[in-house]
Amino acid sequence: MPLLFVAVLFILLAAPAAAGKTGELAVFWGRNKDEGTLREACDTGIYTTVIISFFSVFGHGNYWTDLSGHAVAGVGADIKHCQHAKNVTVLLSVGGDGDQYSLPTPKTAEDVAGHLWDAYLGGGRKGVFRPFGDAVLDGIDLYIDHGGSANYDELAMHLSRHRGGVTVLLTATVRCMDGQETSAEAALATGLVRRLHVRFYGDRSCSYDSSERRPFYGSWLGWAERYTNASVYVGLPAARDAASDGWISPASLALDALPLVQGTANYGGVMLWNRHFDRSSHYGLTIKPMV
Repeated sequence: MPLLFVAVLFILLAAPAAAGKTGELAVFWGRNKDEGTLREACDTGIYTTVIISFFSVFGHGNYWTDLSGHAVAGVGADIKHCQHAKNVTVLLSVGGDGDQYSLPTPKTAEDVAGHLWDAYLGGGRKGVFRPFGDAVLDGIDLYIDHGGSANYDELAMHLSRHRGGVTVLLTATVRCMDGQETSAEAALATGLVRRLHVRFYGDRSCSYDSSERRPFYGSWLGWAERYTNASVYVGLPAARDAASDGWISPASLALDALPLVQGTANYGGVMLWNRHFDRSSHYGLTIKPMV
């Protein structure tokens, strides 16, 4: 057992229990071939949600999911294992940090929703390739960092209509300082997005600082109060080198940062970027009892 985990466990046992704990810990998977398989991530027992990333080319008649060196063969079986043997929610994240995607028209949004339904969700149409075979993902995450927010409301609405007896969970992963004009603003305005993973990293103006809580907590309250219909997750880097800023030590997370947010009615849990870093740092294992 890592010494860091033992030390934090002692702190947790000595501290009063947080009333707002949910036990929900999400992680992004698919960004590095050395992170291990999806099945291995689920078998750790650490994560309640794994977000496959990214479906990164769409909007102009082409569709592509980039798994950064992972072989697609076997991912479908891993998805079903995660869902049925480990009770882990598995999502597909749409977008990412590339620039090969956009939704220029409402019709484009309808077409992309149809493709996602037939290729990854509960649908199936002749001529549409299903990369993960007959595995049916639990939902779609919107990680829209480029191309503006236009027509993502149309995408959300079309995905919600493509139910066919299957509930499609819609989530969004957003920058903490997007403010009133978020990259996922149009989709969030529909009220159909049920979870928000707010990235409290990559922007020092809202990252946690033990000497100055206000930016972190103020940003948190802004998201939580604006989107009361969604559960809101604290997005964190899983290691110091996983992002330019925003890493919080497990002790500070347990004793200061999480108590600030767990009193919020729609606190959902913690999201980690990403499995590759977490596999080496064991950050998720360490903080699991706190979330």
